[in-house]
Parts: sequence; C-alpha cells; structure tokens
Amino acid sequence: METKTQITYKDRLFRFIFGSMDNVENILSLYNALNGTNYDDPAALMITTLEDVIYVRMKNDVSFLISSYLSLWEQQSSYNPNMPLRGLMYFGELYSGYIESNSLNLYGSKLLQIPTPQYVVFYNGERDAEAIRKLRLSDSFINKDESGDFEWTATMYNLNKGKNDPLMERCKPLKDYMMLVQYIRDNLNHGMPVEAAVDEAVKRCISENVMKEFLIKHRAEVKNMCITEYNEKTFVDGIKAEGIAEGRMKEIFSCVQDGLFTAEKGAERLNMSLGQFEAEMQKAGYKIPVNV
Repeated sequence: METKTQITYKDRLFRFIFGSMDNVENILSLYNALNGTNYDDPAALMITTLEDVIYVRMKNDVSFLISSYLSLWEQQSSYNPNMPLRGLMYFGELYSGYIESNSLNLYGSKLLQIPTPQYVVFYNGERDAEAIRKLRLSDSFINKDESGDFEWTATMYNLNKGKNDPLMERCKPLKDYMMLVQYIRDNLNHGMPVEAAVDEAVKRCISENVMKEFLIKHRAEVKNMCITEYNEKTFVDGIKAEGIAEGRMKEIFSCVQDGLFTAEKGAERLNMSLGQFEAEMQKAGYKIPVNV
C-alpha cells in the first residue's frame, strides 16, 4: 500500500519550505548561503528531523546530515534565550538515532566518529536583536562556570530587514519567505483580520513573483499554516499577558495582606473599586487586614 505524505496545517511555514526533500533545493540554497559551500546534489543530504510521532516529547524544525555535518535549524518568532539548552536536548536525541542506525558501540574501547554539529536559530520576531548573536548554555548555569568545559551554543541570525541582508541575497528562498512574513505583518499592523492579512500577502507575493510557483502549488497549505501560526502566537501572547497580570495582582494582594499598604492603595494600583478589590482578594485566598 502506498503511503502518502500528509501535510499538517499546524506545521511551521519555515519547516514546510526548508524541511522537506520535496523542497531540497531550498535546504541546499540556505546551507550554501550560511557556509559558503556550493552543494547541488540532493543525494548528498539526508533529513534527520525529529518528529513527535516517534520522539513523543521532542520535535525540531529542520535537521539534516550533509558531508558529515549534522545541522539543526530552528525558526523563532519570539526571542528565546533557552535555545542552547533545547539544542543540547535535540542533539542528544539526534546522536542517539545516529548511533543506533549505524550500529555503533557506545561502550567499546574504540573512539566513535560522529557528525560535527551545526546549530542555527533563525529569528524573525519584532523585538530588536543583533544581526548575529551567540547564545550560550553556560549563561543558564546557576553556578557560573567560565572554564568552557561544559558549553553548548546556538548561533542566532536575525532575519529582519537590515540585519542580515547579504545572507538574504545569497538565498532567494529565505528572502522570499521573509517578504511573505513582512507582508503579513504589515497587513496585521494596518488592522486587517488574520485571515485577510494572510490572503492579501499571498496574493501580493504571487503578483510580485515572490515564491510564485511554490505559492500557487501550495496556496491552501501555506495560508492555513500562516493563519494557524499567527493565531497561536496571539493566543500565547495573550496567555503571557494574563500571566503577568495575574502575577502582579497576587503580588499586590500579598502586600496588602502583609500590611505593606492599604486595600485602598491596592485597589488604586489595579484600577478597581475597593469592593471589587476586596472580593477578588478574598476569592484568591488572601486575608484582608482589619484596620484598628
């Protein structure tokens, strides 16, 4: 029975463009742009991306083997300083798979030869960031260690305009991807609903010959991926905002309970009436001090 590849709309657009052998020319183009190489043979590359179907708790964007280098690419629309730690965990799984598939003896006396790691994070969020930044695992250590004996790094490339333009010029698929992202972002900033913003951006790209053939062929998938991705980002941002608000509320409740300032002051800081403030405070399990 023939097994057909099913495209999940919840997949990342970046992964769809740069993470499949169906678009291997895009992977090679980006790899060459990053490393100054000129690979053009699809047979030189083997996809090793972790899928959560197999690795229940882990899924990365794109990973592959080429010329004994094990590359891992992650796309981030929000700045995340924990990428080195995530990369360390990803590479542990990738190397485990490599050792098993090549029947290597991890417990033998012979030194194993394993592919050299290359870990790149592509950042395209709206928070300002350097063009290229080296993120280090050691920055997460509770006890600072400057020996370098236990280091793992992620090289983060900022894909926003004016940050890594030469890289974009060397890799048209990456440049086109970011043009689509920017058009969607511009439409959203002009007040368009997500669905309309994505639809108009896709139409504009096709009219301007930006990923034209790709978008015509995969128009429905791309639109659904983008809509899902932006809706999820809005949801996550909302959860973060609610978390910050809830944290501030609890902090003020604690201050009032401990007598650091009055309930009236707490209500003022949270822009509530005194009655509403006291009701919310009691609902959260805090005691309102009795003024003597």
